[in-house]
Amino acid sequence: MKRNLIFVSCMMAALASALPARAQVSFSQAIDRALQHSPRVKSAEDDLKKAQAEVGVMKDIYVPSVVVGAGLGTAYGIMLTVPTIFTVTAQSLVYSPQQASYIHSAKYDLQAAKFALADAREQVAEDAAVSYLTLNHDQEAMAALSQESDDALKLVSIVEDRVAAHLDAPMDLKKARRDALEMRLQLLQMQDDMDAQSTHLAELTALARSQMVAQADSIPDLPDITALDSNHLPETPGMRAAEAGQKARELRARADAEYTWRPNIGFGAQYGRISPIENVGEFYNLHGEYNTVSVGVQFTFPLLDKVRMATAKQSAADAAHGATDIEAQQQALAEGVRKLGRATTELSVKAQLADLDYGLAQDQLQSVLIAEHASSGGPVLTPKDEEGARIQERQKYLEMLNTRLDAARAKIDYLRQTGQLEQWLQSLHISATLPH
Repeated sequence: MKRNLIFVSCMMAALASALPARAQVSFSQAIDRALQHSPRVKSAEDDLKKAQAEVGVMKDIYVPSVVVGAGLGTAYGIMLTVPTIFTVTAQSLVYSPQQASYIHSAKYDLQAAKFALADAREQVAEDAAVSYLTLNHDQEAMAALSQESDDALKLVSIVEDRVAAHLDAPMDLKKARRDALEMRLQLLQMQDDMDAQSTHLAELTALARSQMVAQADSIPDLPDITALDSNHLPETPGMRAAEAGQKARELRARADAEYTWRPNIGFGAQYGRISPIENVGEFYNLHGEYNTVSVGVQFTFPLLDKVRMATAKQSAADAAHGATDIEAQQQALAEGVRKLGRATTELSVKAQLADLDYGLAQDQLQSVLIAEHASSGGPVLTPKDEEGARIQERQKYLEMLNTRLDAARAKIDYLRQTGQLEQWLQSLHISATLPH
């Protein structure tokens, strides 16, 4: 067991000496870099560019498209069409009642893409913030577990001596050894978790894993949770994206339904240079004029189109399905916020209790130290009692760290679910959404 004590002490000394040598990343820097390098955010940005291009497609249909064509050839007999050396053709839409709805639908899709990007950024920011808090917790817990493991090994050594002196039973030694092994297992598990958090945060920030050392003094205080009415919650970017997407579906359904029994007007213009080398003059009296120009508008009035009618029904069903989904999402969000609000409050109280328990354990340790070295006629306390008090103090400290982390995670989740995360991030000079 003494060799184990030396091994664990050397391992923790090496870890402690390695930490200061690493470049550290602050809390806000970690979130900023995660937002800059997240594939999820980049994918949402691509969707935004696609939605912007779609609006251009819907609008540019009113801008004439110009096509130039040319060709050479020969013919025999009467030609059914007048051959031209080259032609210039321009076409565009002038009026369509459904096109206005398509344009508005594309604009709502653009809004949905903007909100989806904001939601993706908030998700990444939440992930980075929670990962950073967890990494900081693991670093502090590692130090506490190392000290607790050292105390447990010292206690084993003390109990061994007491058993040899027939002051303790052999069972007490087995219990002390078991506790020491349990502390070592917790230390190894915490090391694994810290490595996992470091790796995840390195992937989020696109930094080297060796730089993933949390700075406790860079972590800001979380804002006080404001209790909100779950029936009148501020809309989150995710919900606003869903609502904008639903509005776009409704407008597309209306546009599809407006195709038949409504006029459409199109513009067309064409210029051509008639070919002088194919004996056109033998069949047509051109009077020496080899230029041909036509300009006009075309009116169409669709009376029956079963395909379009079926498409309109399909779009209407899709819009109705989307409306039902939005209602279900709103209900789920309200219920989730109610549960999360209660859980956040409970975890906050647990964290306060853990703080008090840790304070009591510190006081108890001080009392043991004073009583152990006092010369009064009170109860005699031994080094075994001292190590037991030290272990108890470390356990209460770890419980305090765990409850604080749980409370912080719940609070950040609550901020995002209630639309308050963006405001907190902006107070840290971190933009979670696109600039307005």
